[in-house]
Amino acid sequence: MSRASLLRLLLSSLSVASSAITASVGNAQTPTSAAGWARAGTQGDFVVKDFTFRSGERLPELRLHYTTLGTPQRDANGVVRNAVMILHGTGGAGRSFLSNGYAGELFAPGKLLDSAKYFIVLPDGIGHGGSSKPSDGLHARFPKYTYDDMVTAQHRLLTEHLKVNHLRLIMGTSMGCMHGWVWGHTYPEFMDGLAPYACVPAQIAGRNRMIRTMAMDAIRNDPAWKGGEYTSAPPGLRAAQMMLYIMSSAPLVQQTQAPTRDKADSVIRAYLDARMASTDANDFLYQFDASRDYDPSPNLKRITAPALFINSADDQVNPPELGLAERYAAMMPRTKFILLPITPETRGHGTHSAPKVWGGYLSAFLAALPQR
Repeated sequence: MSRASLLRLLLSSLSVASSAITASVGNAQTPTSAAGWARAGTQGDFVVKDFTFRSGERLPELRLHYTTLGTPQRDANGVVRNAVMILHGTGGAGRSFLSNGYAGELFAPGKLLDSAKYFIVLPDGIGHGGSSKPSDGLHARFPKYTYDDMVTAQHRLLTEHLKVNHLRLIMGTSMGCMHGWVWGHTYPEFMDGLAPYACVPAQIAGRNRMIRTMAMDAIRNDPAWKGGEYTSAPPGLRAAQMMLYIMSSAPLVQQTQAPTRDKADSVIRAYLDARMASTDANDFLYQFDASRDYDPSPNLKRITAPALFINSADDQVNPPELGLAERYAAMMPRTKFILLPITPETRGHGTHSAPKVWGGYLSAFLAALPQR
């Protein structure tokens, strides 16, 4: 064998070995630690050309970032049967679900959504995470997106890029919960089931809207905002973060977390400092404003998929005394509404991301979904 042939054989062998190593890493054992889950999944970007928003505004390129776990499985007709999409809340990102407390309880071997059996899709909504957002450079000139735009983009990500033509389940938390209802009436045949947690399928009004308005006004009315062209975070953003904390906190949780005056001062200041260091004012403003025309209530009769609708009694965003969840759930015969009682395990609005609290309900719901 010539030296050239020997070199080619060696390089080929190294290439095969490298591919094997890459495959081994890509199919590594399911994470068992917070650090492991933080690195889990396959990330990617889908760029939609000339995306048109409901407002008529356009972006030449809309970037949609996502994470997936597992592999899609198709039936004899080419329909994907094992895909589950989970939608994050306002200000979040798909990878926020990759924690021991969430992924470790749902995606790990033998768990309800074992990623060896299910194809898990975790998209970043428009204006969030690694997807296109105002802070990329357009600032206040970024198109004024709505929840309808975000759902349209999610649908295009699934069908055009990931080649997913059907979902076994759509789960959603907070804003993602609201997106779930929009999905339900916009694409009623696309999913076998819905699991929306921590929202109401109706227009945002009352205290919920008031807090959102105060948060947005705190930014817009701050002279340092400069119409979105600020050079450092406007102080109004800190006031907006205060509104967000009041909106999503729960008295029992905070009393347990901060049982003394000094501890309470320390906890809230650390929270606000951390949020200020990681939040862009324009992104925050757009994220809250996106809910302005959300109102699926006139379309609830179009939602035909079974739904497991869960709120918690200590949720200050969707307080149970209003009775709104029960009223609208009654309009959807295939929807089961669960109001979780306050316990040491509930986390107010954040209970939506605590599978240990509601996992039993999800297990029963999945078992009852028709097999296809």
